[in-house]
Amino acid sequence: MSADPVILLTGFEPFGGEPINPSLEVARRLQGWRAASGVPITACELPTEFGRALDVLAQAMARTRPQLVIALGQAASRGEISVERVAINVDDARIADNAGRQPIDEPVVAGGPSAYFSTLPIKSIVAALNEARIAASVSQSAGTFVCNHLFYGLAHLMATRWPDVRGGFIHLPLLPEQTLRFPGALSMPLDKMIDAVRIAIDTSLHVRVDAKLAAGAID
Repeated sequence: MSADPVILLTGFEPFGGEPINPSLEVARRLQGWRAASGVPITACELPTEFGRALDVLAQAMARTRPQLVIALGQAASRGEISVERVAINVDDARIADNAGRQPIDEPVVAGGPSAYFSTLPIKSIVAALNEARIAASVSQSAGTFVCNHLFYGLAHLMATRWPDVRGGFIHLPLLPEQTLRFPGALSMPLDKMIDAVRIAIDTSLHVRVDAKLAAGAID
């Protein structure tokens, strides 16, 4: 860990024919912002590609030595902030990534654990967001595309190389302008997503023992 702590915030480039990705827009807007504790944000753009996204992440972590990593992604089917609980060791792509790769039933890390849990205070984050009147929930699945791939890879890097780092993954809804391609889809304004990520960062820095709140799923 460096003497000057930083927070690494990652966002993905657009994919699936979209010209924009809310995760990257939020990360860019928060570049250089300082959390309530004074710790600065370093933003990192990741390719929406299996394998290479993890390579870029590992390089960014080695360069910045962050104390906290929050990875952001887009979830077109969700209308609220989704704080992910668990990453699973499987790539099963319904569509090809931006490099044309479409792994099916392949491990993210061969021989790695079946799953990793987030080390963020996920329930405290959701509670803080709801208190701020921002719709949010704990998500029990990050999918099996590049978002889960990155989440699992981040957790594996923390478990094997940087055990003092805490981190996790948060899915963001579409931006209002994206819903033209997704009739009926829910969305959230960019400024509200930025506020949500700021709250998630501050909560992660100040809460070490997560709140014991009901946030499970029935189906």
